[in-house]
This record gives sequence, C-alpha cells and structure tokens, in this order.
Amino acid sequence: MTEPLVELKNIDLTLGYGAARIHVLDDVTLTIEEGETVGIVGPSGSGKSTLLMVMAGLEKADSGSVRIAGEYLNAMSEDEVARFRGRNIGIVFQSFHFIPNMTALENTAVPLELAGHRDAFALAQKELAAVGPGQRLNHYPGMLSGGEQQRVAIARALVPSPRILVADEPTGNLDSATGKLIADLLFEHTRANGLTMILVTHDPVLAARCERKIHVRNGMIETDEKD
Repeated sequence: MTEPLVELKNIDLTLGYGAARIHVLDDVTLTIEEGETVGIVGPSGSGKSTLLMVMAGLEKADSGSVRIAGEYLNAMSEDEVARFRGRNIGIVFQSFHFIPNMTALENTAVPLELAGHRDAFALAQKELAAVGPGQRLNHYPGMLSGGEQQRVAIARALVPSPRILVADEPTGNLDSATGKLIADLLFEHTRANGLTMILVTHDPVLAARCERKIHVRNGMIETDEKD
C-alpha cells in the first residue's frame, strides 16, 4: 500500500494573544492521496485557508506533524521548507502576489531562478504559452486583466513541475465567466500533468468539480466526502 502524498496528524494552531487568542485549527488529521483533486470549503473564518497554508509549509502548526511526499515539514528549518516547497508545491493565490516591477515572464521565472535553473526564462515562456498569455510576456502585472494575471499566476505555480498544486480562492477576484475559464485551466493542467490539486473556495460549483470535498468549521473537519 502506497503512502499518502499529504498526511497531517493532530494539527493544532492558535493565533493572537490573551482575549484575542483564536484556536484556528483544532486537532486536524487528514490524508490526501497522489492524484486527488480536493476542495476545502467552509464559512469565512473557519480555518480552511490556514489549513491549506499549513499543507504548503507557509504556516507552522503549534503541534502535530505535517508530512508531504514522505518528508516531515515540521522537522525542517524555514530555509529547508522553502527549498522543499519550491521543488514540490505550486501555489496560486487569490491576490496573485506578483512583483510589480517585473514583467509576466520575469514573475513566472522567479521560482526557477531561485532554484538555480539556467533555462528559467525559456521554461517560463513555454509555460506562459501553455496557459494562455504568451503574447503578454513583457507586460507588467498592472497592465494585465484579472484573468490574465491569474493565468500568469498559474504558469508561475506550474513551471517548477510540482507534484502538488494548491490554490486559495483562485477564482475569488474574477467575474463568473473568467472564473470558469480559470477553473477549466486548473483542472486541465492538473489532469495533463498528473498533479494533486488542493483548493480552497467559497464557490460551490468549483468545489463540486473536485473528486473530494472537505468541509471545515471552527477549525475542525466537519465532513469529508468523496465522489
């Protein structure tokens, strides 16, 4: 029996101090198999985005273990986690997180440059062409529409050839028609590349496209359903 690609055990995380202290994740245990598409849903403040960030190594739990692709993130230093994430996890954010004075091509190439790839720009150009805005290579983020920016963000997430793609409200800032195009793109590239995709969304239509839906409430997994 193969090991799960993602394994969280007894994850606890609190934020804030004193009376403002909030138990964001409460004894969360979860496994995700390679190749699954997983939608994490729940009301605002339920802890779903924090859960995604813990899986991506962007948020450190107070206790419990996080094992991704056989490696324990909680046993790594911050630099080691960053290097591991760069090799294994592509991230798509709702608000894009671009470097504003870099072009679409330069932003897409950043993960490869950080990893020391000599052909970073050639690979970035190829990935941009694959997701759509290849003709906008030399445009800065502020010159792109919301849909174009999200396509560039997807290219940036995919260019290091990760095993896992995580997306936090990837269609949240887009109109419904553009959001559907972006969702189609995410699922198409997930299938084509044999990725595991984990996304947080408020959109029930997007969540319904996933093979598995995890409902989070008050920092706990309330339901976990597979199609």
